Amino acid sequence: MSERQGEGATGRERIRTHKDLRVWQEAMDAAMVIFDVTKRFPQEEKYSLVDQIRRSSRSVAANLSEAWRKRRYEAAFVAKLNDCEGEATETQTWIEFCRRCGYLNPQQSDELDERYDKIIAQLVKMITNPKAWVIRQGDGARGRGSEGARGRGGDGATDSFALSPSRPLDTNDENSTED
Repeated sequence: MSERQGEGATGRERIRTHKDLRVWQEAMDAAMVIFDVTKRFPQEEKYSLVDQIRRSSRSVAANLSEAWRKRRYEAAFVAKLNDCEGEATETQTWIEFCRRCGYLNPQQSDELDERYDKIIAQLVKMITNPKAWVIRQGDGARGRGSEGARGRGGDGATDSFALSPSRPLDTNDENSTED
């Protein structure tokens, strides 16, 4: 099998791009919630707290996208995942500032904080088991007809290469942090 089946948005699906990763989807959703709630913050926070929390929340998904494309090199992949984890934790700190400043009520801040706890747990799972996600060089073939490596016009990427390990990563085991 040239692509591993992995955990996507709705259970066992092929993960073809970073957008298929549940953790990326959850990071995007959380960033959009933050964007929405910060629209109601005071104008004097526009270039400070609002800017900081929006940047860090968006950076989680953005760094995860970069990590996905760096799967050829385990160290680079893990480094980008560590950046994601750091940005998620920074976002939690800004959430706490928002709560203490009275811009978020305790329920809102708790819900956002829990979302980021879940995102961080998923990132840590990937960080502690990078071999399940990295691309093994030499397995699989480039240029699968007109579809190319990504199945959308061949950008030379190696998404069609087998991922290590060759069996699907079971993220629904008893140690799983995902629902």
